[in-house]
Amino acid sequence: MKTNEIQPLLDVMSKLRDPKSGCPWDLQQSFSSIVPFTLEEAYEVADTIERMALDELPDELGDLLFQVVFYCQLGKEQGLFDFNDVVEKICHKLTSRHPHVFGSLKGASAKEVKDNWESIKAKERQDKALYSVLDNIPLNLPALSRAVKIQKRVARVGFDWAELEPVVDKIHEEIEEVLHEVKQDEPIKAQVVDEMGDLLFAVTNLARHLGVEPEQALRQANTKFERRFRGVEALAKESGKPMQAHSLTELDHYWDKVKRNEVCK
Repeated sequence: MKTNEIQPLLDVMSKLRDPKSGCPWDLQQSFSSIVPFTLEEAYEVADTIERMALDELPDELGDLLFQVVFYCQLGKEQGLFDFNDVVEKICHKLTSRHPHVFGSLKGASAKEVKDNWESIKAKERQDKALYSVLDNIPLNLPALSRAVKIQKRVARVGFDWAELEPVVDKIHEEIEEVLHEVKQDEPIKAQVVDEMGDLLFAVTNLARHLGVEPEQALRQANTKFERRFRGVEALAKESGKPMQAHSLTELDHYWDKVKRNEVCK
C-alpha cells in the first residue's frame, strides 16, 4: 500500500459502509451523528500539538482525515458529492484566494495581499447572498472562538479600537457592571449572566489585540491549574491529613510551594 495515496483509505471507508458486509456501527451513522467525533478528533490534534507530542501527530491527523473521508462516503452514497469534489472545492478556493501566489498579483506587498483578501471574501459573501459582515459565522463554534471571529469581522470594516488602552478600560468597566449586579439585595441571575458575558467578550477582545488565541490560552491555563492542583493534592497527602481537613490558608501554602518548585526546575 502506497502511503502517499488516498485511495486505500477511501476503499476502507467504502467497505465499512458496505450494506451487506460492513461494520454495523458505521452503517448506523449519518452526517449529524459523527459531528461530535469530528470535533473530538480536531481537539485531539490540537492537544497533541500543544503537548509537542509530534510523534503522535500522524496518528491523530489520520483520525481527523478519516472523519473527512466518512463525510465524503455519506455524500457519495446520497449522490451529493464525493472526495474528489471536496478536493476540487478546496483547491479552487485556495488558488482563487491567493492570486499573489497563483495569479496576477505575484510580488504584491503584504498590505495589497490583505486588501485583496478582504475584497475576495466580500465577493464570496455577496455571491452567497450574505450581506452582513457577520453572516456565515457558525453558531456552534466554541464561544471564545466565535467571539474572536465576530470581533475580527467587525474590525475589518473599522469597528475596532486602534489602541490597547480603551480595550483594557472596557474590561474594567465590565467588571464594575458585574460587581454592581451581584451586590444588589436580590441579584437577578439573568442580569449577572448577561454582564459576565460582556466581561468575557471584552477579555476575548484583549486577547485578540494581543495576538493571543483565547481558546488556546484557556486550555493552557486549565492544564497548568490541573498540574499545580495535583501537586497540592500530593502535598496534602504527604501531610497525613485529609484534603478537606486543611484550611484554605494551608492549601494556598501548598499551592505557592508547587509554584516555587516549578520555577526552580
